[in-house]
Amino acid sequence: MNKGNLYIMISILLVLMVMMGLWQFSESSREPVPVALTPDNMEVVFAGKTIYVAQCAACHGKELQGQPDWKRRNADDRLPAPPHNETGHTWHHTDQLLFDLTKKGLQAITGSDYATDMPIYKDILSDDEIIAVLSYIKSTWPAEIRKRHNGMNKATVNN
Repeated sequence: MNKGNLYIMISILLVLMVMMGLWQFSESSREPVPVALTPDNMEVVFAGKTIYVAQCAACHGKELQGQPDWKRRNADDRLPAPPHNETGHTWHHTDQLLFDLTKKGLQAITGSDYATDMPIYKDILSDDEIIAVLSYIKSTWPAEIRKRHNGMNKATVNN
């Protein structure tokens, strides 16, 4: 290989490296796509129920009923696991907040040192698995609550 060809190959490699760096920068600086739950997609809901049973039901209950006295702190000064059915407060939070709380944990969202037994799922479940679990939970809510929850989501996206 002569010097001319070598310089051309090095130049091409440098250009490719710069292009890859710019692409990675543009990918990392993009706004994340807002999370949207799909409680009407039965394939997602079924997968979410399976994951829920394996990962969440031990604390939040097989029927999403939560732990007894979930509004009262226990001996460790922690709140028991709340219900995810219509009697709880899960549906008071947007899809995005529910996703962020599950993936990142309460402390990452509030910035506080709030003590909780809730695991942080970012290294346990994929984003799609978290969305599936939350879609399953939402699929169990009565129509009126789902309608109100959809309204909250829409209002948040429009602001």
